[in-house]
Amino acid sequence: MAFLAPAWLYIAVFYLYPLIANVRMGFQDYTVSSFYTGVAPYVGWANYAAVFQDNNFGRTVLNTALFTVGSLVFQFGIGLALAAFFNRRFPLNGLLRSLLLVPWLLPLVVSGTAWRWILDTDSGVLNHVLLALHLTDHPIPWLASTHDALTAVTMVNIWIGIPFNTVILYGGLQGVPTELHEAAALDGAGAWQRFWRITFPLLRPVTVVALALGLIYTIKVFDVIMVLTQGGPAGSSQTLTILAYNDSFQQLLFGRGAAVGNLLILVAVVFAAIYLHATRKEAR
Repeated sequence: MAFLAPAWLYIAVFYLYPLIANVRMGFQDYTVSSFYTGVAPYVGWANYAAVFQDNNFGRTVLNTALFTVGSLVFQFGIGLALAAFFNRRFPLNGLLRSLLLVPWLLPLVVSGTAWRWILDTDSGVLNHVLLALHLTDHPIPWLASTHDALTAVTMVNIWIGIPFNTVILYGGLQGVPTELHEAAALDGAGAWQRFWRITFPLLRPVTVVALALGLIYTIKVFDVIMVLTQGGPAGSSQTLTILAYNDSFQQLLFGRGAAVGNLLILVAVVFAAIYLHATRKEAR
């Protein structure tokens, strides 16, 4: 018990207490004065009702879903392709795999700032390349257009998440026995058949883990969107994390912000349970 006590104390102070406080705050009319007076009357489900009745809430949920699904699909797909590519022996394999980790290792604020320069309408590198290749006849306002802002932040988040998926899936590919591929090749199976019939089924436990963790990480992305667009223009790239921030720290409606945060926690808990179930099943 003495050995476990410091770990439990750390969890209780930095995880359990904030979680309970946030859940409680979601049912209170918590204002700036509440921090000094300690008075925050309970209002029941009023904060949640206000969140659901907000005219922008539906669009925010849709943005969150599109951002999350788009990020996961391309992060996983590109990550799987790169993992399969690096699962072969060729010169500079280790060096290239190391360089691939750079987007994952950089602070998100640094990555967001660099991409904000790249996506700038007038002086951004991306627009200059597209114009030089005649892929567009006018600069695209990536971060200033209500039609392109969500696409832009999703694209940046995909770039950031590819290394994570590549590393996880590369580790899974290392555990696939080469004898199975050799036997299937002798039986006349092509490369695609070997991948689809052997590799992918054996990667299923790793796939579940990668997607579950990816969803938990993606649904709470804040830094990148805040640096790039701050949820704008006109809420076109606002997700639930940005909504929680705006309610709490822009409008100082701490109860509403806590309510949005609790919704995010609920979603994260569901997929965390899926992740734990998958890892325990794989361990068995």
